[in-house]
Amino acid sequence: MPGIARFRSTVLDCPDARGLARFYSELLGWPITQDDDGWVVISDGGSPMRVAFQQIADYRPPTWPEIERPQQFHIDVTVDDLDAAEKRVLALGARKHEFQPSKEGDFRVFLDPAGHPFCLCVDL
Repeated sequence: MPGIARFRSTVLDCPDARGLARFYSELLGWPITQDDDGWVVISDGGSPMRVAFQQIADYRPPTWPEIERPQQFHIDVTVDDLDAAEKRVLALGARKHEFQPSKEGDFRVFLDPAGHPFCLCVDL
């Protein structure tokens, strides 16, 4: 049964759309394909491989794992080498989250420059 709609994009609210788009562009290797005032898109060929960044004046980042402002969603990306990828995302402006729930060492949690959680994951 066909769906009602087709997936278009994931949109992240943030205080600096261009800055956060540049961060994810470097992380994923996807070029910026649209850059309008307060709305920037990166893509690897269009929908559904598309992430948009929407500038919000009073953006408040998540405080996860605290419940005041939960993470709401997060992005998982797969890497070949966690240590090497960690060094690279930290150099891009990410911060390693103090809360690291993985006991198996198969992923690490970071915060992007706007405070959204994202995970670097490896296949075990």
